[in-house]
Amino acid sequence: MSENKATVIQNVRVVDPFCGVDSAGEEIWVQNGLIVEEPDAGADIERVDASGLWLVPRLIDMHVHFREPGQTWKETIESGSQAAAHGGMTAVAVMPNTVPVTDTPELVQWVKERGQSVGLVRVLPIGAVTVGSQGRELADLYRMLKQGAVAFSDDGIPVGSSGMMRAALSYARTLDVPVINHAEDRMLAPGASVHEGRAAHRMGLPGVPEAAEASMVWRDVMLAGLTRGQLHVAHVSAIESLSALVYARDHGYPVTAEAAPHHLILNDDALMEWGYNPVTKVNPPLRPEASRQALLQAVQQGLITVLASDHAPHHADDKARPYIDAPFGISGVETILGVLFTALIQPGLMSPLQGLGLMSAGPDRVLRLGYPGLMPGTPADFTLIDAEREWTVDPMRFYSQGKNTPLAGLRLRGQAVATMMGGRFTMREGEVLHAGISQIS
Repeated sequence: MSENKATVIQNVRVVDPFCGVDSAGEEIWVQNGLIVEEPDAGADIERVDASGLWLVPRLIDMHVHFREPGQTWKETIESGSQAAAHGGMTAVAVMPNTVPVTDTPELVQWVKERGQSVGLVRVLPIGAVTVGSQGRELADLYRMLKQGAVAFSDDGIPVGSSGMMRAALSYARTLDVPVINHAEDRMLAPGASVHEGRAAHRMGLPGVPEAAEASMVWRDVMLAGLTRGQLHVAHVSAIESLSALVYARDHGYPVTAEAAPHHLILNDDALMEWGYNPVTKVNPPLRPEASRQALLQAVQQGLITVLASDHAPHHADDKARPYIDAPFGISGVETILGVLFTALIQPGLMSPLQGLGLMSAGPDRVLRLGYPGLMPGTPADFTLIDAEREWTVDPMRFYSQGKNTPLAGLRLRGQAVATMMGGRFTMREGEVLHAGISQIS
């Protein structure tokens, strides 16, 4: 944005979880990519009437898979960024299970610079915990951090060795950066596709018990207590995992956790509704209703402080395989905001500040990003949301290359209508805008 131009968002309801502000009838000024108290004299002003809309700063999806480098037929940083902007995100943290694995400072730098060149959202690289995510040798965490890594994870492949996880947490403590683990003891259910329960039995599919997740969460919680290294538990879905999080909280351990939107809005009945269509195949799997309710309660109580999509797009041919052979994962970055409103805010389970905090201040604190909210002098990253808009999930309208979602046809309430990153609109009324080279501060 040139120096002689400014934008003012008028008549908007500001919901700022960073500052704890929920106030209607506000106006927000933007100039030179930053939030300002007032524009320079003589500025060419664009006025945006946001009556009936909410303005929320820095929405972050801290668990996405953009597949690049390597698997560009599934997703690219460009298509993933378009999908994120379409979904209302201004920042995303991308997982390192690429080809090759993002386990070196050079690859971290490449991912960051590629995100900057696309210029639609802030692409925050997550580096691998171990070399090649093979679990045998710690990757160069320090140098990856210096190149822009915001966390470390072998996501998709659990850190199975307790000794390696202890080493990772100990090292990460000295760097003040979180280790994110996909908690799953694969020895408990080799080859499993779904939750071990009624739906699995009826459909004849191999199932995994909740204990496979919970046992590793308990292990990691105890290691976090031992090392005092920051542990972040990805996509919690099991009831006993929540017990481990309670234990960590009560003992003051440095542990945080996230939930995925599909685990909040669906249970394993969806398997029978979709039949043998692997659109329901996610890891961790969709759980029974009792687990879903426990997860909702944990989010309400603040035990889980982050909502993250685990956006994992796949090519249609991959998902067309038989259920057991099809890959895990669905596309979620374009539906997460609607699920947040539909499952938590609109029913009154959480206030707007609490609910939207799961995708703003919550992930910001976990990743130590330090964004202060809508304060003068900070980057103008925000989303305009129509909290009352009802819309039907249509995967063919996704910007993501992955069109697989069990939410297809579901009616949601609450949708992003504009996204601004660095003072420039990247999406307006459902259309992602061309960005070109971005100057990201």
